[in-house]
Amino acid sequence: MKEIIRSLLLFFLTGICEIGGGYLVWLWLKEGKPLIYGLVGLAVLGLYGVVATLQLSNFGRVYAMYGGIFILMSLVWAWWIDGFKPDRYDVIGTAIAMVGLMIVMYAPRN
Repeated sequence: MKEIIRSLLLFFLTGICEIGGGYLVWLWLKEGKPLIYGLVGLAVLGLYGVVATLQLSNFGRVYAMYGGIFILMSLVWAWWIDGFKPDRYDVIGTAIAMVGLMIVMYAPRN
């Protein structure tokens, strides 16, 4: 259980790095924010790649699981930061993805 909690925290941190870094670059390029937004965003996106390597599983499972985490965190980010209101299909689809990916990542194996 300790490894699962550690893994989920790393996925959360990875998501913050990717979505946060991408959002800063978006603000710089699409909304005319100063260059520093883009530079910090690029640095944070670089951290995304590093944090993902701290997972204990193999590359394929880690990135498959992260795909589901990205779906979840993107909707939460859009709701919290941009005021986007996910509808029931967003929620249902995300829940289905998360259940499937939890099986892929954490099912007991020999």
